[in-house]
Amino acid sequence: MTMTTAGVIFVLTLVAALVAVYKPFGDYMFRAVAGTKQSRVERGVYRLVGVNPTAEQTWGVYARSVLAFSAVSILFLYLFQRVQNHLWLSLGFDPVVPHGAWNTAVSFVTNTNWQSYSGESTMGHLVQMAGLAVQNFVSAAVGIAVAVALVRGFARSRTGQLGNFWVDLTRITLRILLPIAVLGAIVLMIGGVVQNLSAGTDVSTLTGGAQTVTGGPVASQEVIKELGTNGGGFYNVNSAHPFENPTTWTNWLEIFLIFLIPFSLPRVFGRMVGQNRQGYAIAAVMGILAFASIAITNVFELAGHGTVPQAVGAAMEGKEVRFDVSNSATFAAATTLTSTGAVNSFHDSFTSLGGMMTMVNMMLGEVAPGGTGSGLYGLLILAVITVFIAGLMVGRTPEYLGKKIGSREIKFASLYFLITPILVLVGTAAAFATGNNSTALNVGPHGLSEVLYAFTSASNNNGSAFAGITVNTTWWDTALGLCMLLGRFLPLIFVLALAGSLARQAPTPASEGTLPTHRPLFIGMVVGVTVVLVALTFLPALALGPLAEGL
Repeated sequence: MTMTTAGVIFVLTLVAALVAVYKPFGDYMFRAVAGTKQSRVERGVYRLVGVNPTAEQTWGVYARSVLAFSAVSILFLYLFQRVQNHLWLSLGFDPVVPHGAWNTAVSFVTNTNWQSYSGESTMGHLVQMAGLAVQNFVSAAVGIAVAVALVRGFARSRTGQLGNFWVDLTRITLRILLPIAVLGAIVLMIGGVVQNLSAGTDVSTLTGGAQTVTGGPVASQEVIKELGTNGGGFYNVNSAHPFENPTTWTNWLEIFLIFLIPFSLPRVFGRMVGQNRQGYAIAAVMGILAFASIAITNVFELAGHGTVPQAVGAAMEGKEVRFDVSNSATFAAATTLTSTGAVNSFHDSFTSLGGMMTMVNMMLGEVAPGGTGSGLYGLLILAVITVFIAGLMVGRTPEYLGKKIGSREIKFASLYFLITPILVLVGTAAAFATGNNSTALNVGPHGLSEVLYAFTSASNNNGSAFAGITVNTTWWDTALGLCMLLGRFLPLIFVLALAGSLARQAPTPASEGTLPTHRPLFIGMVVGVTVVLVALTFLPALALGPLAEGL
């Protein structure tokens, strides 16, 4: 079997599995977020934090709850890292330096999981488990909760209520993320992923040398790393490490976990608005963009564009031999199409055009299918922009799901879309203007690509890197931390504001002039708008970086 054939089978089985779980898992998530019954554990959580589970919140209160929870989380995780040398299971590690602790705290709370440190030599087991892994759960739950709040805005009428953030956060964590993570961790352990509290084991290498192999609670963190589209690895080389991702089938499973929730959330959307076909339309947009990206990334990597890859017959530099080129390319596309940022290969070693595709995936806004929750609300924003453009073309007030898209709504949608490009382009310019772009490996078009990738990854809350530049300095930790904060919470506020505006509207009956938003025409329009907006925004930067290098 050729590498190309194996890659095609790998992708097709992945597609088949995602199609199979779309309806049952989507229905399960719908029941989890839309149900009214509270479990005993949930009632205990509400009493502990002083929350009335029957009280709902306006968009402003919902947003303040998200921001308050996230602020406390950042503070706690920062302090946790700073005092880790006094904690149990610290493994003798020193406290994380202030700028590194700030960057890591912001990174994990914003679901970015950018890592400017080597996990196995920087973080003790308790910080990994009670700090980083906990944020892997709740940051993912925050994204899903905001997406659900936006869908409620479409589904409800003449009300300012969008649900209760604390109830959504608790239910999503306990009913969706935790059960799958427990089961998934067991499966990964069966596959060879490590799960222990070992400080390390001394072994002899094949050449007769000595090496300490670090153990730890890896499987429990690995599963939620992928399921929650987080991406922060226990080890420095992330999912390329055999203790995190030992075999081809664990590699397949981890990609499946990455896509599971984002690709199933459109079913929740369809159920909540009472039109399953609307969910199918959104899922179709996600699927078209994702399949195209995976295919193009594979083509660029399998073609081995470049003198050296063509000479040796494959672009294997920076890739694990147990995953080969195709599975590495598919993993790279999956993690950049979502906000995961995990890697099983070195993106900096991809071919120029293959590396460009990982950047383009993030520049799309990570909506194919995007992160847990953030992918769905990002694509719904693009759907709103699409119906607005369609309305301008026919001279009619645009509508989406019975809600008029007026000046207020399109302002929120436009501001949402503009935040990330501003952060990416201004951040990249600032790095060059302040001289923080130069290293021995960072020259020419590829050097620009490395800096552009870093700010694209941070601002889109992805977390992967080209890694040819040194980013564990005070300037980089501060700059990227600010991009992570602004790139997560400013769009989130605009999403909730849009949800509140939509929820207050009275429903508008469909008429002859209403654009059907469940048919192939609309699906194609959303795909086109997504691609065109990205092209108009980022093409000049791409032309100076990966395109120049490739040509």
